[in-house]
Amino acid sequence: MSETTNTDTAGAGLPRQAKAAEDREVLLKVEGLVKHFPIKKGILQRQVAAVKAVDGLDFEVRKGETLGVVGESGCGKSTMGRVITKLIEPTGGRIEFEGRDITDLKTGAMRPLRRDIQMIFQDPYGSLNPRHTIGSIVSAPFRLQGVTPEGGVKKKVQDLLQLVGLSPEHFNRYPHEFSGGQRQRIGIARALALNPKLVVADEPVSALDVSIQAQVVNLLDDLQNELGLTYVIIAHDLSVVRHVSDRIAVMYLGKIVELADRDSLYKTPMHPYTKALLSAVPVPDPKRRAARSERILLKGDVPSPISPPSGCRFHTRCWKATEACTTLEPPLVTLKTGHQVACHHPENAPDRIPGETVLATARDAVEIVAPKRAQDPDPEPAGTAAEVPGDSGNAAGPQVPGATEDTGDGPKE
Repeated sequence: MSETTNTDTAGAGLPRQAKAAEDREVLLKVEGLVKHFPIKKGILQRQVAAVKAVDGLDFEVRKGETLGVVGESGCGKSTMGRVITKLIEPTGGRIEFEGRDITDLKTGAMRPLRRDIQMIFQDPYGSLNPRHTIGSIVSAPFRLQGVTPEGGVKKKVQDLLQLVGLSPEHFNRYPHEFSGGQRQRIGIARALALNPKLVVADEPVSALDVSIQAQVVNLLDDLQNELGLTYVIIAHDLSVVRHVSDRIAVMYLGKIVELADRDSLYKTPMHPYTKALLSAVPVPDPKRRAARSERILLKGDVPSPISPPSGCRFHTRCWKATEACTTLEPPLVTLKTGHQVACHHPENAPDRIPGETVLATARDAVEIVAPKRAQDPDPEPAGTAAEVPGDSGNAAGPQVPGATEDTGDGPKE
C-alpha cells in the first residue's frame, strides 16, 4: 500500500500513460521461449525434423495492460498463447508469473495457478461441450478447484452470465440454443469465474460476424476496467488490435520482429514486415483511401517453419534485404524508448549495418501498388477542388466501436 502511495505522489505531474507504463509491476515475463513440434518417421518413430512454431521469444506483460500479438497465419501466435498458459509444455526458455518460475511445473503444481491464468479460445462452437448446460460449463472451474463462492455456485454463475451481457435465465439452456456471439460470451464468463489475473484471448472475435465483433471487443475492454484484468490478445485484425492494446508485438515465423506501444507502431512502423501489414488494412471510406500510402504486396508464401531461412527470416520477402540479412540474424533491440525492432535496415530509423547493397532478388520480392484516387460521387461545383482528409488513422484502418448491438438477451432465432 505504501509503495502505491509513494508512486502516485512521485508521478503526480506525469501524463497518465507514461506514469502507468513506468509504475506497473511485471505480471508475466518470457525469456527465450521455444516450442518445437517433432516430426517422426519410420517404424522406430525417430525424429527427423521439427516444426519450429515458436523459436525464441522475449517480452513482458505488466499488470493491467493489454499486449496485442499480430502476424500472418502460421507465425506461432496461438502456440505462444498456449505455451504461456501451460496448456502445452515449452521446449525451452523461461516463463515467470508474478516473479515465480512456472516453466517446469507439472499438471498438479499448475492447478492452483489456473485460478490466476485463464484462456479464451478462438472457436466459440468447439470450445463448449454440446452435452452440458450453460450452468454446468460456467461452473466447471469451481468444481475443478473445489471452490464454493459466497451465495452458492448457481448464484455466482448467474451473476457471471449477467456480467457478460447474458440473462441469468440461460442457466439451464444448451450451447446449440445460442448464437456465435453469445457462445463467446459464455466462454468469457467461464474464463472469469475464478477472478484470474491474466487472460490470454486467442483470436476471440475472428470466428464471429463483423457486426458482433465490436460488441465482444468492447465487452472485454469494459471487463478489464471493471475487474482490473491483464490481457494478451492474439489477433490478425489490426483494427481490433489497435482498439484494445496498449502495446503490440508483431510475429513472423516464430519470432517477434517488432514490439512497441500502439501509437508508435501505427504511426512509425520500423520493421518492413510491419509496414507491409499496415498497408494491407482496408480503408472503407473512398475519400480517406485516396490519402493513404501505397499498398505493399509481398510475393510468395511464408517459408516453412520446419526449415526457416538463415539470418533474418523475413529476408526472402523483403525489399530491403542485403547480404548481411541472409547470414546475420538481427536481435530484438530498442531503437527508441519503448520501441524494439529486429531488423538490420529498419524503416524510419538509421541503418544498423550501413553501406550494404540491396540484393538483386529483393526487387522482385514485393510489388508496390500506388493508391487509386477516389472518384467523388457528388462532383464539386466548377472552380472548387474536392477536399481530401488528412492521413489520421489511415494506417490502422477503421475503428472498432459502433456496430449492430448483440445484447445477448436470448437464444438465436
